Amino acid sequence: MSAVVPPTSLTPSRKPAPQLPHIGPLDWRKLVEWLSEDGVISAQEAARTIARCAQVQSAQPPLIRLGSVSMTRLSDGKPLDIETMTQWLAGRAGLNYLRIDPLKVDVGKVADTMSAVYAERHKVLPVQVTPSEVVVATSEPFITDWLPEVERQAKRSVRLVVASPLDIAKYTVEFFALAKSVRAAMKSGGNAGAASFEQLVELGKTSKQLDANDQGVVQVVDWLWQYAFDQRASDIHLEPRREQGVIRFRIDGVLHPVYQLPMGVHNAMTARIKLLGRMDVVEKRRPQDGRIKTRNPRGDEVEMRLSTLPTAFGEKMVMRIFDPDTTVKNLDALGFSDHDAERWEKLVQKPHGIVLVTGPTGSGKTTTLYSTLKRLATEAVNVSTIEDPIEMIEASFNQTQVQPHLDFDFPEGLRALMRQDPDIIMVGEIRDLQTADMAVQAALTGHLVFSTLHTNDAPSAVSRLMELGVPSYLINATLLGVLAQRLVRTLCSNCKVKDESASREALAEMVKPWQVNGGYRPYKPVGCVDCRMTGFRGRMGLYELLSVTEGYKDKVTKEPSMEALRRQAVSDGMRPLRLAGALKVAEGVTTIEEILAVTPPLS
Repeated sequence: MSAVVPPTSLTPSRKPAPQLPHIGPLDWRKLVEWLSEDGVISAQEAARTIARCAQVQSAQPPLIRLGSVSMTRLSDGKPLDIETMTQWLAGRAGLNYLRIDPLKVDVGKVADTMSAVYAERHKVLPVQVTPSEVVVATSEPFITDWLPEVERQAKRSVRLVVASPLDIAKYTVEFFALAKSVRAAMKSGGNAGAASFEQLVELGKTSKQLDANDQGVVQVVDWLWQYAFDQRASDIHLEPRREQGVIRFRIDGVLHPVYQLPMGVHNAMTARIKLLGRMDVVEKRRPQDGRIKTRNPRGDEVEMRLSTLPTAFGEKMVMRIFDPDTTVKNLDALGFSDHDAERWEKLVQKPHGIVLVTGPTGSGKTTTLYSTLKRLATEAVNVSTIEDPIEMIEASFNQTQVQPHLDFDFPEGLRALMRQDPDIIMVGEIRDLQTADMAVQAALTGHLVFSTLHTNDAPSAVSRLMELGVPSYLINATLLGVLAQRLVRTLCSNCKVKDESASREALAEMVKPWQVNGGYRPYKPVGCVDCRMTGFRGRMGLYELLSVTEGYKDKVTKEPSMEALRRQAVSDGMRPLRLAGALKVAEGVTTIEEILAVTPPLS
């Protein structure tokens, strides 16, 4: 049985080979013989493997047992792993291969198709349910005696795909455990939810609310966090909708739907997280902020910043996950070129002055600042910050959070920090003239001040300070430099291929009148299971560093137009964001389309 699987949900294998007349469970000896017959391994390798495995008794599934033997592939001499054998087996059985992506499985529907006991007994796992069929993953494609029973119970046809026995075992536990926790939570409180703008009164429905400490709710919240860490999510969104709650993860800058929950469970999860974040659980009418520290599967401490917002259908929560390795990343890991890394290091070693980092929300400004401050925060200096809110707790800093309801804002915080004998000060953001004036005074009195602005590029930061009301002579006296940045998705190293159609002329046109010298190795995204068929995995920074020179100061005083400031910055060594992106394209790290999407045009 074979069918084309939609590329949005399942990964098709190579063209299936004719199905062999085999019925029953797989046998490791038979698999070795087939691998040899198909030219996957040599006859000598097959004989060696049979002799080696025959000496040891094992209850492991055949694919797992052979995967541990490290057979050598005939084609390239590389070890034959379980995934490769699973793909080959799918072709042998005339079925499609599937690498299970948990983000694309509706766990609720899967659990309704069969019980956990049944799935474990037959080593199968439903992965997709449509009105007409159920797609079931198996690592035993020649055992099909269970098919009629499932088709009868589900009232749908069953379509088999072949998946790794390791994936099936792992996700069988996870999927059914999650579904069990959700059902347990529902039994505790029915489908009760908080009032929305469209609240409907239904007679005969229970009014009992789910308890935030209910065991089912606790398990679902624990699963949510561990799942987010596994998937490399940077943000978790819990969103109330009209009929249900929706969970979405932001991965590499893109939101992915993960799971749909009954509103009662959604509200109980939100209450549970607010409780852990020391927020007011009862208050649902105004926004709140909180934070939680937990551990990821590796045992590393992870900080999460919480934010709630009342919406038409209930309380929405966003959890920002901070990478525990952020503050220890070097400049190369952040994406700095050698040219900018050297200039940035010289800039931040100055004894006093102002250094600004600019860019839109989510462009990585906090990561750059924390990483830089972490390196500067030695035992010999006092690093103090005033933030709104504190992004990550760092033991080597003295961190303070603004509290507007107590009239403690950035200007007041800076005044207080000035009396704390600081060497280096970080101000979360310069938003108004008061904060800008205090930052200037701190720099004039011998402190190194870091802060952020929201501007499109580095030269615009000077214009922004002037618009706030900072005189040009004070800008010249204190400003050391401005770093503008963006985050761009990087190509998946496992599936990217050389782009034969890409021309150096297209790259040159993008950065005209600049030139990209040196090698040109363009790649394009393909998509594989490791990158969820997107072709991209991870992000890196693009940087535009403006250093304030005597020539630049002269322009600020005599000719403060954007064109003149930008021209002078370039002559002083600044490389525009788009040029920085073009260099990454030439290195084969990303694509022209990605650079055009995130960087401002050259003027």
